Parts: sequence; structure tokens; C-alpha cells
Amino acid sequence: EMCCDLKRRFLLLYATQKGQAKAIAEEIWQQAGAHGLEADMHCMSEMDKYELETEKAPVVIVISTTGTGDPPDTARKFVKKIQDRTLPPDHFAHLQYGLLGLGDSEYTFFCNGGKTVDRRLQELGAQHFYNTGLADDCVGLELVVDPWIDGLWLALKEAFLLQKEKEDMSSAVSSSLSAAPPIVHELNLSSQVENLKIEDEGVRCSDVLSQKLDDICLAAPAIDTEPSLVHSVPPVSQSALNVPALPSEYIEVQFQDTHGENPHPSSLISEGSTFEVPVTKAVQLTREDAIKTALLLELDVADIIFDYQPGDAFCIMCPNSASEVEELLRVLGLSEKGEYFVSVKVKQGTKKKGAAYPQHIPQRSTLKFILTWCLEIRAIPKKAFLRALVECTSDAGEKRRLQELCSRQGASDYTRFIRDSNVCLLDLLHAFPSCKPSLNLLIEHLPKLQARSYSVSSSNLYQPGKLCFVFNIVEFPVCPTRQVSRKGVCTGWLAELVAPLLHPIKNTVDTKGGSFSTQKITIFARPNNTFHLPADPSVPLMMVGPGTGIAPFIGFLQHREKLREEHPDWQFGETWLFFGCRHQDRDYLDELRCFLENGTLTHLKVCFSRDSPTSEVAPPKYVQDVIRLPVEKNTLLCITLLFFFSLRDKKHMADGVSDAVVDIFSMETEGDKLEAMKILAMLREANRYLQDVWS
Repeated sequence: EMCCDLKRRFLLLYATQKGQAKAIAEEIWQQAGAHGLEADMHCMSEMDKYELETEKAPVVIVISTTGTGDPPDTARKFVKKIQDRTLPPDHFAHLQYGLLGLGDSEYTFFCNGGKTVDRRLQELGAQHFYNTGLADDCVGLELVVDPWIDGLWLALKEAFLLQKEKEDMSSAVSSSLSAAPPIVHELNLSSQVENLKIEDEGVRCSDVLSQKLDDICLAAPAIDTEPSLVHSVPPVSQSALNVPALPSEYIEVQFQDTHGENPHPSSLISEGSTFEVPVTKAVQLTREDAIKTALLLELDVADIIFDYQPGDAFCIMCPNSASEVEELLRVLGLSEKGEYFVSVKVKQGTKKKGAAYPQHIPQRSTLKFILTWCLEIRAIPKKAFLRALVECTSDAGEKRRLQELCSRQGASDYTRFIRDSNVCLLDLLHAFPSCKPSLNLLIEHLPKLQARSYSVSSSNLYQPGKLCFVFNIVEFPVCPTRQVSRKGVCTGWLAELVAPLLHPIKNTVDTKGGSFSTQKITIFARPNNTFHLPADPSVPLMMVGPGTGIAPFIGFLQHREKLREEHPDWQFGETWLFFGCRHQDRDYLDELRCFLENGTLTHLKVCFSRDSPTSEVAPPKYVQDVIRLPVEKNTLLCITLLFFFSLRDKKHMADGVSDAVVDIFSMETEGDKLEAMKILAMLREANRYLQDVWS
């Protein structure tokens, strides 16, 4: 029996950046028990708790992608270890695994974190017992994640079966079995889900394995024929629902007193040294009537050790909106408790696997501090959170709709009305007023409030002791799922913080004659290992930066201008800049003309997507259209270039620029698009085609 139990164990590893891979791994762990299996779950960074070199059980890996196709931070040591080129090709010949990668197809290196691990394990002799899944956050991770998990259980049982047969049969038979392709069968899902029985007096969960439609008693919709966040239509409204298992609660929260001090927010950061720096300058780069408002902020970093290169990024710690925190406290009925200190503990006897104290919650702080600095209250609620909210909802109709939104049958409604609409917890609580979640659920299901990353748009050589960055103020307008308009968490906070610098008024003058009470923000470094100027200044540069994607190139050009001043004997390659914005009179940056006039910039090509054409032949609207112009094509083909592409707002445009480059190369290869794509891939591999794309 002991031997049999061991055979049912599998190793479950996850590597996460923002919590999605961990949540999916926890779902797998939770479902495993229902299938008579035991998942030994660990974060990939906990390398002292597992040993792949001696692992005999099947291994399931869930891994996300971050940055420009990098594995998440929690996978760095693991990836570095398996990338060791001295390892023999049969190093993992004993290993059988299945891998689920998470990514976003709107970025160039889709699921590259998972692909990197998958490819290297294959090179080291590991075998798939289950096909690799690549889930796309662009269309909804669940479209791949759910069926991948469905098929995992039978694949695992097949793997256990093959393992047992290997041990029982001769080596010849065992080797033939190990070469067999993975077997994927349809899976009876009934043991994984809870089926809902809807009754007149309310909604309750049932463990019944299957349920017919005529067992469900539903109130027919009155007039509405279109679904919404709070309303469903057939077939969803008349379907038996498959919902996720109810997540086990694992946090206990107790209110204490109101005495004491909160920790400094910088104590929440574990990524390295943080610095509190003053904002010394704020400039609005766009006109008041521009569609988007772009700001440039200057930070004083002269008194700290903060080395950076043009092209680097850095992170800003930002709080949640004070008004949203107050509103959340009001809706939760906790307005009087905001200044109370709270004690957070792991609940004794919880059934949650690996339940641990959330490291982003201080040991002692007030409720308002936790909601302001620790939890991402704007996060789009995951289906597991919706499932937990069902139990906190008293109205039968609201309860049913929340069940639909987290069910398999309501997947498209979830995507449309929650995910794509950027719905947050506050929106849900307004839409479903009978939902009254406890504080522990918020701590369990809301992710850590992340610092926001921005590209440096200055050069320390050009402006010693200064660091500049550019951003658009993100706007979320009122819509059917959102009662009030909102600004981005960080961009809205920064705009409010520097408003006295942008719009000075008399009552801001202090007694010392100053015009602005200096505001400080907390930052920490996030170096970029590749998106830098080449060491050889004679290499020609082609830079493409629509909108605020221009930001890092301002730093490049400032740096190049200073180098030209200090080293007149050096040979500098040509510099091309393709810049696009909506309107020439509202969005254009005059600083670019200065770089052109002093020779730092050799060629400046601009386009304005929303301006009406003044000539018979319409000018190109977008940067990818300018690149396709005949003279630019010749430039791209003739020079030995380093190609930079930077984008801040529309991830789709990254593909547009890449497609334009491929089209130009394919013309030179007599229409062979595959050959052109190989050329582009070669440039990427050689770090001569570099992208810096942010959402």
C-alpha cells in the first residue's frame, strides 16, 4: 500500500511573477485529491525542496513569462541551472513532464518563459507525458488552461501506468513503451466540478455528478435580451453550471487597537535598495485638447547611488487611490475600522495546500494601510475569487449571476464583462450589492500591489544627477460595468502629486519664497540588459518610437549628443528616428527638431495618424507605413544597423512594425516571406533588433 501511495504522487512546480501561475497550480493541487492523486507543490525557486535529477514521479510545470520574453524572477535560478552547457544530453532522460506556459500573444516573445524551460528540458533528454499547453492572456488564459487541466488527469494516470509497466517488464519492452507518444483522451469532468442546483428559495451547491436541464428552476428574464455584467440570457441563464471548487479559506483577521505607527511603504519591497527622491520638474508635453495627456517628470537622484543607462527602466512605488480605499471601506461596512491595526494569521487547520503568511502584508499595520499600499484593489477578479464571493452573496439572482461568471458555461461572459472591461472588486460590489465579503477573503484573493515600471528618458551623462521619464495619464471612462471614470493607479497618483508644479497657484507659495512643497516618490532600479546603445558609436541606429514610446530614445539622443561634444574625433553612425503621434499641433515634441539641427539625429521621419491630409496623396498614418516608403526601405536594407523599437500603449503596433520589416526583407528575397522572417529572427538573436514593449 505504501508503494502504491508513492506511485500516485506527482511533483507540481510553478513560477509566477504576479500570481497567475501560482493560482493555476493551486487549482491543479486542489483537483488532484478528487482524482486520487497527490500533488507535491513547490515554487520553482524553492530548489532545496525538490530534486529533478533524482525525481521518479511525473512533473507538472506551470510557468509564466515576464518582461521581453523572460522567465519570471522565481524561475531565474532554475533556468540558470538547467542552462549549464556542461550538462550531458541524457541528464534528465529519466524525467517525464507536462508543461503549461502562460503568456500574451500581443507581445513578440509569446510564452517564451515556458518555451525556454520546455526546450531545454527536451535537450537534456526529458520526455513529455502530456502535450505542452500555451495559454494566451490576450484572449483569456482559461481557454487553454481549463481544457489542459481537464486532460491532465488521464495523462497522469497513463504516466503512472507506463511507469509501473516499465518496472514489471523487460528492459526491451520498457524502452519501447517510453518512446510511445502521449495519449490524450476525453475526460469525464464530473468529479472535478461542483454542479449547481437552482431552486426557488435560493442557490446551493451540490455534489451530484450530473444534472439535467429540467432539474433547474429558473425565473425567465423579463425584457432584457442582451447580457450584461449583472444579467444573463439563454443558453447561460438556463444551463447547469460547472463552477470551480470553493477555495479553502486560510487567513484569519482580527482587529486590535488604534495605537502605533504603520511601517514605511518601502519596507514592502524585496527587490533591492529603494530610494526616496524629490520630483523637481513636471512638464505637460501635450496640449490641453490632446486625446491623451503626456507628462514628463524630472527626479533628483544626485544624493543617491542610482546609476542608470539610457534604455534602462526603474520602478515607482505607488498607493491605491485614497478615495477608492475610502469607498471600499464604506461598501464593506468598515469605515470606522480604517485606522485600526489588524492582526493577520494563517488559519489553523486550513485545508489549503502550503498555506503561508502573505509576505506583502506587514506583521502590524492598519486596515487602511493594507488597502492603500499592500493589495491591488484594482485587480481584475479571478474566477476563484468570484467563486468565493458567491458564498458572501445573499440575493438569489446575484448569487446565480456570480456563479455563471465563474463557470465554464459563462466563460465568454467573464471575458466580456469582467476581463475585457477591466472590472475591479469595487465595481463588483456596486453591481452586486448583497455581496458582503469578509476582510480575510480580500487578503486571500487580491494580489500584491505591484510597483509600476517606467523607461528612463534621460542620460546621466547629459543631465548628471537627474532622471527623467515620460508617461501618458491612463484613463478608464465610465461604461456599463463602471459607474465612475478612473485614472491609472500610478499615472493618476503622479498627476495629482505634481499638479502644483504643472498649475502653480498663489496659495502654494511658502514662507521661504518657494513655489512648491517638494513631493517625494520611492523608486528602485530595474536594469535592462539589452535595450542599450551599442558600445561601438559607429554602428548606425534605426529607432521607432510612436507616442510615449519615444521616451527611451530621448535618453539615447541626449547621450549621443554629449558623446559627440566630448569626443569630436570619434566616428558616429547615422541615426534614424521614426516618430508617430495623433496630431502635429497637439502631440509633437519640438525637442526632436533640436537633435536634428545639431546633427545628433541624422534623419527624422514623422507621421500624424489623426490629422486630415492637406495634399491629394494622403501621407502615411503610422510608423510602420513610413518604414515601407521606398527611400526608408533602401536605408533598412543597405546599412548594417541596430534596430530599436519602443512602444508604450498599443501592443498591436509591435507586430505592425515587425511585419513592415519582414515585408521589406521579403521583397529583397524575391517574395520569400519565410526567408525574410529568418533574417528578422537572426537579427533578434544577434541583439540587432531590440524591442521594449509595454502595455
